[in-house]
Amino acid sequence: MNALWYYVIGFIVVWVLAYLLKDKYNITMDGIVLMLKTDKLKDVIDRIANACPRFWKWYMNISIPVGIFLIILMVVSLVWSIQLMFETPTVSLILPGVDIPGSPIYIPFASGLIALATVLIIHEGGHGILSRVEGISVDSVGLLLFAIIPGAFVEPNQDEIDKANGISKLRIYFAGPMFNVGLAIIALLVVAGIGGFLATENVYTTDGMEISSVVPASPAEGILSDGMVITQVNNQTTLNTTSYTKAVNNTHIGDNLTIATNSGTYNVVTGSNPNNSTRPYIGIRTQEHKIVSPEAREKYGTILPAILSQLEELFSMIFFLNLAVGTFNLLPMKPLDGGLILEELINIKIRPDRRKQFNDTLNHYTRKLPMNMRCWISRRFNTVLNFISHHEISEKKSGVMIRTISSIIMVIIVMLLIYGLVPGLLDLL
Repeated sequence: MNALWYYVIGFIVVWVLAYLLKDKYNITMDGIVLMLKTDKLKDVIDRIANACPRFWKWYMNISIPVGIFLIILMVVSLVWSIQLMFETPTVSLILPGVDIPGSPIYIPFASGLIALATVLIIHEGGHGILSRVEGISVDSVGLLLFAIIPGAFVEPNQDEIDKANGISKLRIYFAGPMFNVGLAIIALLVVAGIGGFLATENVYTTDGMEISSVVPASPAEGILSDGMVITQVNNQTTLNTTSYTKAVNNTHIGDNLTIATNSGTYNVVTGSNPNNSTRPYIGIRTQEHKIVSPEAREKYGTILPAILSQLEELFSMIFFLNLAVGTFNLLPMKPLDGGLILEELINIKIRPDRRKQFNDTLNHYTRKLPMNMRCWISRRFNTVLNFISHHEISEKKSGVMIRTISSIIMVIIVMLLIYGLVPGLLDLL
């Protein structure tokens, strides 16, 4: 039984238990989302927000222009993906432990679930913290299960958000995705630190390519197994990623490959990739099989290298998923955060008093720059303000624009999913 069915069974069990206990524990059921509301976590958010409100505002003031750049980058990347979808998949479902044929990525089950939980908790926590920093109350906080994936949710008071000024709204809307991006950067630094230590100390050496996953319904299924270490492909040594890639790239569809492993020698006939019939396909995911070097074993033993290796994998997943989900949420499409941001940017109105506040804020953050640079930035900034002031868009027109843009992006995403994942999912099921 593949992991996808475990998700199905697990969700059914959790859903039944939640239904039986919903009155006792105040559980809300909304489709495949189960929510447990509590007031206890409000105090946690308040303490975090009140500990350093100036820092959170400073962080978001920097994050807003960065976030706008990421929105533009995500739109460009999405459009660019259209011309690639017939050659290689560019999107994937994030289901830890589920290996979909033809999918460009595979998320390990344990580290993937933990990393995905950090995505949800940090994202919602970011919205909650900035809501309190901006003086907006939080109606409810709680824990949730999306299917069987754990997370958290925060519900700021919508009436108070509607009455807030545009900058406050942008800080709140940007907070979730940019908190994800911030955590991704921290995780990347941790991975770089661990990887640097392992490399400089020569902790590991490689003796082949370990099979991390055999894709269901692939040529390798039933022949190769997870955990096997590949040492040769068609008599070509594969001790590391470079040599393995070279050996595999020399194959064609229908080739009978002789694959030597630590468990014996096997023959696999290559098939065609589910998403590109012109490419050969074995159906395995590999990583370098690392063993502790004799010098490192003598110096550090075996426990510390093993712990560091697991931490490196975990923080790699935290980096990847927080960056992927955080930037995806910036797509200018409702109900994503990017859609709310775009709506606010379209509807922004520059009153004279707000204009002075914008300029005062700009002068504050550029005060240490040379005067000629400050003047240049100020002139360009006020040019933008003048344009916005003289090209205000009615609420009706902005609504049409948002719906149109959201529909176009949704169609593109559906197209990418159909061409990239549907063939693999059908094979999996």
